[in-house]
Formats: sequence, structure tokens, C-alpha cells
Amino acid sequence: MTKHRARLRTKPFLTLAGALLLLAGAPTARAQDRGTLDPKPLPPLTNPNDPHVPAKQIFGRVTTPADLQARSIGFYAHGCLAGAEALPINGSAWQVMRLSRNRNWGNPALIAFLERFAKSVPSINGWPGLLVGDVSQPRGGPMLTGHASHQVGLDADIWLSPMPSRTLSREEREMMSATNVVRPDGLAVDPAKWTPQHLALIEAAAEQPEVERIFVNPAIKKAICEQATGDRSWLTKVRPMYGHNYHFHVRIKCPAGNSSCQSQDPVPPGEDCDASLARWFTPAILHPRLNPNAKPNPGLTMAQLPAACRQVLVAQ
Repeated sequence: MTKHRARLRTKPFLTLAGALLLLAGAPTARAQDRGTLDPKPLPPLTNPNDPHVPAKQIFGRVTTPADLQARSIGFYAHGCLAGAEALPINGSAWQVMRLSRNRNWGNPALIAFLERFAKSVPSINGWPGLLVGDVSQPRGGPMLTGHASHQVGLDADIWLSPMPSRTLSREEREMMSATNVVRPDGLAVDPAKWTPQHLALIEAAAEQPEVERIFVNPAIKKAICEQATGDRSWLTKVRPMYGHNYHFHVRIKCPAGNSSCQSQDPVPPGEDCDASLARWFTPAILHPRLNPNAKPNPGLTMAQLPAACRQVLVAQ
């Protein structure tokens, strides 16, 4: 296994309580929901300038990037993206999934990272390459479904399934599922699905200097804590988070010179393999009681996003 050494740098660290609030406010859609072979454009908004219209309804209707200088604006879960670049749907060592979502856009720094990292995958764990899920929308911003973050073009989902040695069909990209490596009870990884190749891939990603954090299912974090050997300093970047049993979420730091991008606080020191991880496996966290009468969170409005995001929306 080829080793990759690195260091890190990264809004405040997300506590377990914060994660619960994020889950409650996130759009309800599973990462493995199928796409469609016949995507239909959304109907135009009656009054897009209404200050009460959720920003996700506006950004979710934009299908092309803003012809502006490339920059991430705001925070990962509170911002937008100018000058986005598309990750090509086919590469020498990657393929983009769920094309109907049109979410393969990112800051050029992230696109360059994904292309470079994917090409190193065969030497890391023997996979032919990566299957890439959601990155960002053409102009970033809040999404109609599936994510609270991915708003500034610096987050990407990488499937826990190897890219096959052939080009997938459009139907396969919309309908097939990634591999769920977590047991049904959520307490551990499934030993029939979790492999040393998964561990090697996540380790190599965490060791990249651009990478700020990697989010995985708590059961995956637990397995990594148990199985990682040698220099374990990279474990601090791998953070437990709900879901993420079919993919892992890579977040890179704000690119140099991108002053409109708001960095995340550095991850705390230590491996995060102790009591803080154990709390994720308590009944209250594994099976949270959600209020059935709670009203859905309408999401951020344009007034709650950075002012520059309005300019991104109206740009050519």
C-alpha cells in the first residue's frame, strides 16, 4: 500500500449535540436514492424575489455555473460558489454517479484534488478508481435534498464501492447502489463488506494536505480506530457522522487566497477513539426520538447567506 503523508488546517467543531441539530434541519433524502433517466426541469418560482423563499428553491433551479472568478463564498453549510468547474463524468480513474442531479460541480481546487487523488487509487488499494457522488450544484448554495453542507464547492462524496473496469451506463449510474459497509444494527461494520481496501483508501485521503475533514459512519470510525496501524495521527481528521455508511465525505480546506471562504476550526487533537466516539452507539443516539409534529425546517433564505451570493445568482 502506498502511503501519503500530510497535515491539516480547518466553523466550529461539530459536537454530537450539534450533529443532532444538523440532522433535524437537514433535507430528507438518502444518499443512495435513485436518480432518473428522464430529469424534468423544476417549474419556475412565482416570485423568486420573495424574501421568504428558501434559498434552496432558487439555487436548485440553476443549471449552469456563474461566469465569475472562481471562489468559494461563505462556510461549507452556509454559502455559494462562483466560477464552478465540472468534474468530467468520465475520467481515467473516476466516474460520476447520479448524473440527473447535476451536482458534479466544485471549486477548481476540489476538482483538481479529486482528479489527482483518483489517479492514485490503484496504487493505494488496487481499485481501478473512484465512483464520485454529490459534489456541489453549479452555483453551490443550499440543496433541495440530501445535504446541509456541499454549498461552497469544497465537499465531495466518494462511494464505498470500487469503480468497475468498464464505463457504467447511464441507467447504472442512476439506479445502482453503493456498498453499505455497516451492520443493520449500526454497532459495527459488516465484516463481509468492510475490507482492508476501504481502510487504506480513507487513510490515504485523510493524509492529503488539502483535506480538512473526512466524515464517516460512526461504525466505520470505530473499525478504523481498531484496525489502523503505524502513524495514526491522521485519525483526527476522520470524524463520525450520521449516515455515511455507503460513502465517505471528503472536505478540503479553503484554497489559498480565497478570502471569501470561511474556514472551519481545526479538528481537536487526539484520535477521537474514546468516550466521545462511544456516545454515538448509545440507544438515544442510534435511535433518536424525533417529534412527529415538528414542522420541517424551511431552510436558509437569501438574506441569511453571504451578500455576494446574490451576485452569483444573477451572473451570466
